[in-house]
Amino acid sequence: MSRRDIGTDDPRVKVRPGKGSRPRTKVRPSYPDAPTGKVTRIDRGHYRIHLADPSLTDDGQGNITAMKARELGRGKVVVGDHVAVVGDVSGRKDTLARLVRIEERSTLLRRSNEDGDMAGTEKPVVANATLLVIVTALADPPPRPGMIDRYLVAAYDAGMTPLIVLTKADLAPSDELLSLYEPLGVTCLPTTVTISKDGQPRIEGIDAVRRHLAGQVSVLVGHSGVGKSTLMNALIPEADRLTGHVNAITGKGRHTSTSMQAVAFDEGGWLIDTPGVRSFGVAHVGSADVLRGFPDLEEVAEQCPRGCTHEDGVIDCALDEWAQGDEIRTARVQSFRRLLAPALDAEDPTKK
Repeated sequence: MSRRDIGTDDPRVKVRPGKGSRPRTKVRPSYPDAPTGKVTRIDRGHYRIHLADPSLTDDGQGNITAMKARELGRGKVVVGDHVAVVGDVSGRKDTLARLVRIEERSTLLRRSNEDGDMAGTEKPVVANATLLVIVTALADPPPRPGMIDRYLVAAYDAGMTPLIVLTKADLAPSDELLSLYEPLGVTCLPTTVTISKDGQPRIEGIDAVRRHLAGQVSVLVGHSGVGKSTLMNALIPEADRLTGHVNAITGKGRHTSTSMQAVAFDEGGWLIDTPGVRSFGVAHVGSADVLRGFPDLEEVAEQCPRGCTHEDGVIDCALDEWAQGDEIRTARVQSFRRLLAPALDAEDPTKK
């Protein structure tokens, strides 16, 4: 072994031996005894967490703020996740715990980006939810069955139960939408906003919605202006979500909820309000799974020839014969094929 050059030959100079470098271990601590909780809000890298044992916090409410441990990577935590935390869990002002583990998810609601450079990429929305509450207005803005169908596909793909809440039933009849979705086994609940004698708004039908949400982890979804925030405030007044209006010219709503937040429900469970969106991509759902959002078509499709893609124009597709001459059935098949197209494109390597 060659002698290390120390810059001098003076024997009186003593050189301390260098330390060998040790390879960094890939074993990470598992924190088996770390407190656990639910992520209720994410704001600029800060995670609001409600602890499963509220008594750990100084005020007994169980709400703390945490930063994510570096080893968890970017973008892996979503609202609804059950997580483990270490460090300061007192919940006092200006204190931060450290989020070190994400527990296994029971469900994961996802959507695909449809615009720009991120088109086709999958985005997780909410974890561990059980009920997808699809809020749609019967007028102002008018209902969009294609959007509702996309939500249904996403709900079935995530393993969630769908529920349709129809708002503004005083402005338009609900018969058409009810006839479209109730035969599929999807519960539809019409609601109407009225003004009480003391001048306060009141939602007729809210009690039926409340009963369906009791004990569930529910996610409110819908495009802008349909009344999600109004519904949220009626169910949980302390949520105090901003409400907006619909543009009289474009018929489009204004984004009032800009963040996602989970709020404890008095009847048990949680209610998660999401920002209004104008599209909800489902390209991440495979073509074989799209039919799960259309139970009425799934049974008919079993009569198709082997290998049938169910696309428009395919020879001997049983869906065409089933829908022939029936306006409602034809609309269902057309909506299904609109959702099927991006899934088939994603699976075709020649189109990537």
